[in-house]
Amino acid sequence: MFSLRRNKDWKNWAGTVYNRPEALLYPKSLSDVVSIVKTCKAQNKKLRVIGAGHSFTPLAASSEVLISLDHLSGIVDVDDAHHRVTVWGGTRLSRLGQLLYDKGYAMENLGDINVQSIAGAISTGTHGTGVTFGSLSTQVSKLTIVTPNGDVINVSATENSGVFQAGRLSLGMLGIIVKVELAVVTSYMLDAESYRLELSDCLDNLDELRHSNRNFEFFWFPHTHTVQVKVMNAQMSSLSTPSKTTPNLSGLLVENGAFWALSELCRAMPSFSKTVSHVSAKAVPTGQSSGMSHDMYATPRLVKFTEMEYSVRAEQMADVIEDIQRVINQNNFNVHFPIECRYVKKDDIWLSPAYERDAAYIAVHMYKGMDYQPYFDAIEEVFRHYDGRPHWGKMHTMSAQQLYDTYLKLEAFMDVRKKLDPNGMLLNGYLREMFGL
Repeated sequence: MFSLRRNKDWKNWAGTVYNRPEALLYPKSLSDVVSIVKTCKAQNKKLRVIGAGHSFTPLAASSEVLISLDHLSGIVDVDDAHHRVTVWGGTRLSRLGQLLYDKGYAMENLGDINVQSIAGAISTGTHGTGVTFGSLSTQVSKLTIVTPNGDVINVSATENSGVFQAGRLSLGMLGIIVKVELAVVTSYMLDAESYRLELSDCLDNLDELRHSNRNFEFFWFPHTHTVQVKVMNAQMSSLSTPSKTTPNLSGLLVENGAFWALSELCRAMPSFSKTVSHVSAKAVPTGQSSGMSHDMYATPRLVKFTEMEYSVRAEQMADVIEDIQRVINQNNFNVHFPIECRYVKKDDIWLSPAYERDAAYIAVHMYKGMDYQPYFDAIEEVFRHYDGRPHWGKMHTMSAQQLYDTYLKLEAFMDVRKKLDPNGMLLNGYLREMFGL
């Protein structure tokens, strides 16, 4: 039977969302999930699912019932013939990497944070970087969902196919994702390199950098002309020695304690931010490292922040960064966090920011406790000028009409949502306001 915690506070990782639901439930089986859903339906209770809390917005918030899938974790089935692995929806990405490796498999690509649950990651559009790779949602071949009616359905390209393109990135609005079948690849190693580059040189050579490396991203330090370039490529040597040759070279200054201390100074004295950005740019780690793929993608986040991220067309990356640089300089914003820039291959998933266009993802951050709104507002205007689409798990202020204008299949998605959840069990105030429901 599922465990219950009443009047248990819940907050997200960044501390931007605090929540005290009537009940926080931890089902231990599929039947527990079905029972919870049917009870909520009978009692007309609202229900939301929480993962690791790495969304910066109140997507998962509910004053009524929260459900965590933490006890539904691990591998359910392995289909070696088709390179498919089914996992419980509550499986954290960090654990999943090792579990797949033990079976000889890996995910083809991952992001730089791996604490999320697999269900939460795909539901918000989590992504890594690489022009030949889509978001994590594109690696999904089938979902098992408990609908708001308490029914258990399988969703794939051949089964309940009308729900498939909506279900792979659903913001938890269609049902509770209890199982995820993933298309996986044979385990592989990655060689990584980190180095400094002039911003102008980086922008002038974006085509070569993104197409000549398996994984390419760069971080520009505001108020400087310096970027950190990070690339990774598949290692062709034997898999028998999966050890990192240089510790944490994939890391960034924002991931260590020294940056936390500097950030605290910036919070107390915002004008110190420019100096810290220059210091950070000079401290960019340089060198090479190697290891198994699931060990190489992610790095720990020791310094908390607030984040906004938008997707624009891939070919617009340089123009957007130059406009952001101009806006920061004109407004003299006190910002010391680097701006993260990545690439994602286009897909056909309805709510994906990369829907039908190869995408450049650009993320801006502000240290926790510092005023982010004026900075984010100004940068968001730049993103909107380029028909940007917000990452669903990050901060944004787009209205319902603006979202309908840029997410071209949003109306079709809402039709599916209404059929599966006509009474709005899975809606909260944030979702209703955002989509005008």
